[in-house]
Amino acid sequence: MSSIQVVILAAGKGTRLGRPHPKPLTVLTDDGRTIITQQLDNIRAALGEDARVMVVVGFKFDMIMEAVPDVVFAYNEDYSDTNTNRSLLRALRNTVEGPVIWMNGDVVFDPVVLERLKPFLADDRSAIAVNTAATAEEEVKYTVDAHGHVDALSKQVRDALGEAVGVNLVSAADKLALIRRLGECDDQDYFERGIELAIEHDGMQVTPVDISDLFAVEVDNAEDLERANEAQREYTRARQA
Repeated sequence: MSSIQVVILAAGKGTRLGRPHPKPLTVLTDDGRTIITQQLDNIRAALGEDARVMVVVGFKFDMIMEAVPDVVFAYNEDYSDTNTNRSLLRALRNTVEGPVIWMNGDVVFDPVVLERLKPFLADDRSAIAVNTAATAEEEVKYTVDAHGHVDALSKQVRDALGEAVGVNLVSAADKLALIRRLGECDDQDYFERGIELAIEHDGMQVTPVDISDLFAVEVDNAEDLERANEAQREYTRARQA
């Protein structure tokens, strides 16, 4: 099996958190790691040291490149005028053959989240990690079709079954379709719009993978950061017990 490919989307300004540096460089109080360092540690722990990691940078890109130099970088020069679909498109166009796991650069999560995706890697099936215990208005939510595959994925979804946590997998078989549909998105669309278009027009089948028993927090604001810090503290205490 070829090396596992992982993309971290870290180009945005993260203005809601109100930090002078890129949001992935926010320090977690539990052990002093940054968000992106926690992500990289999780990737190595769950997927192995040989995982090929690409980080898409934009805002103050030099700070991220200096902080985590042992990865490959892609640059979204239009980071201030575009949304996550353009960063993901840039990354996927620069991957090699095979499936790709990608995550938002502000997600603090249990490494077991990635373990849950490994069977889908092995079977070359597309998937998204979801929390079925929450459906917050500002989060990306989902519904499924009669076969249990995702049929809607956006912040506007009604009667949602849960919310996406920002960790996803596109199969090798679906990657070209997703690249094509991301290219059709508007600049301000989230990458989830590309997934919806690939589902609608290309028959892409995306399985929601329930990780509700694990922690995964997207850090958009100060309250999210506190929740992420507490979740990480609880995880560390449990590991030490």
